[in-house]
Amino acid sequence: MSSERRRALVTGITGQDGSYLAELLLAKGYEVFGLIRRSSTVNFERIEHIQEDIHLLSGDLLDQNSLMFAIQESRPQEVYNLGAQSFVPASWEQPLLTGEITALGVARILEAIRSIDPSIRFYQASTSELFGKVQESPQSERTPFYPRSPYGVSKMYAHWITINYRESYDLFACAGILFNHESPRRGLEFVTRKITNGVARIKHGLTNELALGNLDARRDWGFAGDFVRAMWMMLQQDKPTDFVIATGDDRTIREFCQVAFDAAGLNWEDHVVLDKRFLRPAEVEILKGDASRARDELGWKPEVSFEEMVQLMVERDLEIVAALK
Repeated sequence: MSSERRRALVTGITGQDGSYLAELLLAKGYEVFGLIRRSSTVNFERIEHIQEDIHLLSGDLLDQNSLMFAIQESRPQEVYNLGAQSFVPASWEQPLLTGEITALGVARILEAIRSIDPSIRFYQASTSELFGKVQESPQSERTPFYPRSPYGVSKMYAHWITINYRESYDLFACAGILFNHESPRRGLEFVTRKITNGVARIKHGLTNELALGNLDARRDWGFAGDFVRAMWMMLQQDKPTDFVIATGDDRTIREFCQVAFDAAGLNWEDHVVLDKRFLRPAEVEILKGDASRARDELGWKPEVSFEEMVQLMVERDLEIVAALK
């Protein structure tokens, strides 16, 4: 058996999931390559603590040649596609760009793998937004899709093109239908981080108000560090299979606010206000996952609770805002 280190290529490595996945792969002895877009302002904040341990390659999901070069250069056994235009509200403002990156970008990667090395194992980051206007609750691998945003529609194409390449070309290609997963590394544009950052700013006296949209939307929130573990486990199986990854515990935005403000010793009702600008054109009211298949076949289960995750996020944002002050 070869002692050569396994190699993995991760798109979206500078994002929340990419940084946690890179840490996990390094801990398992992988040689890790990360794809970064050509830009004058790449944000390395999430990976700066491991940047010397990974190899960064320039590439773009819009550019087929750059993807082929990245695969030829890294010679990976595993490719994890976490790159996307993943902010749902922005997909309404940029639906065509979202489709080019989030949908067709996956077809470009799969075609590059098929052309260069069909033995590469491929992971596609699917999403609970595929379920959108849910047809049943909780949602499992058998639940019909009904996306409610250009982002969700783009992810549905990506999901099915992954399955299509698996069935047409016998590629080891699988998708993880991941429900909402958060962490202190979540971007400020996402509502969960907007809440915890808002809590910190209010606690430190920088503002007194937090404007939000639909407080009744329910989501199944887990910790990103737990979810990347499932990604890796999916590519270690004998056969490629798609899995729902979720906690099975759904909470409202209102409940998230309550836990976050409580963590800072504040009353959320004194500070949260409704702003209709943050309502979606087509709202997704509830997403709740059934991850029993992942539990039974992968042996995966979440380790960080909802309350622990929110606490981690609030504590980190309190530190960040205090340093800025």
